[in-house]
Amino acid sequence: MGLAGVRAVSALAPVIDVQGVTKRFDDRTVVDRVDLRVERGEIYGFLGPNGSGKTTFIRMLCGLLTPDAGSGTCLGFDLLREQREIRLHVGYMTQRFSLYDDLTVRENLDFVGRLYDVPRRNEMVDEELVELGLTTRQHQLAGTLSGGWKQRLALSACLLHRPRLLLLDEPTAGVDPQARRDFWEKIHDLATKGLTVLISTHYMDEAERCHRLAYLAYGHLLTHGTADDIIRESRLCTWQVDGPGVAQIAGDLRRLPAVTQVAAFGTGLHVSGTDAAALERDTAPFHRAPWRWSRTDSGLEDVFIHLMQSVPDNATREKKKET
Repeated sequence: MGLAGVRAVSALAPVIDVQGVTKRFDDRTVVDRVDLRVERGEIYGFLGPNGSGKTTFIRMLCGLLTPDAGSGTCLGFDLLREQREIRLHVGYMTQRFSLYDDLTVRENLDFVGRLYDVPRRNEMVDEELVELGLTTRQHQLAGTLSGGWKQRLALSACLLHRPRLLLLDEPTAGVDPQARRDFWEKIHDLATKGLTVLISTHYMDEAERCHRLAYLAYGHLLTHGTADDIIRESRLCTWQVDGPGVAQIAGDLRRLPAVTQVAAFGTGLHVSGTDAAALERDTAPFHRAPWRWSRTDSGLEDVFIHLMQSVPDNATREKKKET
């Protein structure tokens, strides 16, 4: 399959622009009427717990699954009718390493180049080896690479055919902090050159590196926007509580009406609620020695835990249907 026939799309047009996208498996709705708009050169973070439909949604975007309902475009191509064209111009990195363990780094890239009928294939492979720092490992079997080097190889394979959109499904799971940092530096470098990236992640520090975010919970899009927008719109008020034996009062705090969540945070606690005055009033009996209370900014993790509490998981929904 060649790469000819690239459609001219205005630089002002969104790279992803879909409405009401829905996917069902049997009688279970995995993605439920999701709207998403991603602009050129954005790094868009896609967050949510396991089983929330993130991977299913990404596979619909790259033309591997057909939505049961909804409409829209990806790279200017119709999401329902032009899936082959979408696949030609998207780089998709799956959760698990999907290249061949018994081929070398170079052989894997050469194989991917053949699949996409990449022009000047050998030269392009050489460029990718240099770009991702894989030259010295090009003759090493992929199966012997560490997690971080496998990640680099997988990213190289995604970039070999020069896609205009990268879809990355939890690409940094299981790699060390240095490899994660190197990976994100590369992603930001690619975005400055105009490449658009949609990336799913469970790491809040990675979410903060994205230009905008969307949070999907059990098929439903709960919120989207910049990190600051999402935190502000949550209207969540949070207190930091420190002191000896602070973990022992966590259970008592959770039972207070104005408290929506209590989470361990380092050696202290984060105590949150959506009504600041009521939260301070209800927790007042605990504002005494040996505990120290101080107002703190709510973080993305606080907000996302709060959002999760408002949505029943799939198992709960199925049980309700049965009864």
